[in-house]
Amino acid sequence: MALERSLSYNASSALPVTLFTHVVAIALITLLLVWLLHFREGVAFKSDVEAKIFNLHPLLMVIGFVLLSGEAILAYKTVPAIRKWPKLIHLVVHLVALGAGIVGIYAVFKFHSHKGIAHMYSFHSWLGMSTICLYALQWLFSFVSFVYPRVQESVRKRLAPWHTVSGIIIFFMVILSAETGLVEKFFFSGLQQNQEALVVNFTALLVFVFAASVVASVLYY
Repeated sequence: MALERSLSYNASSALPVTLFTHVVAIALITLLLVWLLHFREGVAFKSDVEAKIFNLHPLLMVIGFVLLSGEAILAYKTVPAIRKWPKLIHLVVHLVALGAGIVGIYAVFKFHSHKGIAHMYSFHSWLGMSTICLYALQWLFSFVSFVYPRVQESVRKRLAPWHTVSGIIIFFMVILSAETGLVEKFFFSGLQQNQEALVVNFTALLVFVFAASVVASVLYY
């Protein structure tokens, strides 16, 4: 989950890209809310309108899982503090993202149960479940290795590159899960050339742009 490039805080050169990332995040949240609140029935954890329960899934997976994952990665760029605070924020925000992802998956399982729809039948569901499981394992591994009880410094240095690479892969899986989910919903809803279709397509596009800008912000010095 960590994409840190150095042990020191170095945000000045990455500031334009980081600001752009946050602008994209705001636009993404706006489009998602327009889609769910205006074109769909809204969101609710309990409702007689079952579509509202399903709508919690894209809401929590995009805002809670995708965006917070990206913000956790950017903690080393956006938190101007000594090293322990970006690390702590990085860990806590990832935990919140994981919690949002778990609730989002629960919402779609609840919706499927109410509608009598089979669970885990699509590639999107396979990828999403694999992602949330790997995400949880990565967080637990990170906590044990880098926070408490903390392994020896020499071992931590050897583990850090693997932690970074696995974090990149899992973040890529998060984005791919979101994209396949939006495409799946697009076709299941029978959308074609209308305003809702444009909103969904632009939402998917912004998910990609957000992911690309997160990586660019981390890699750019």
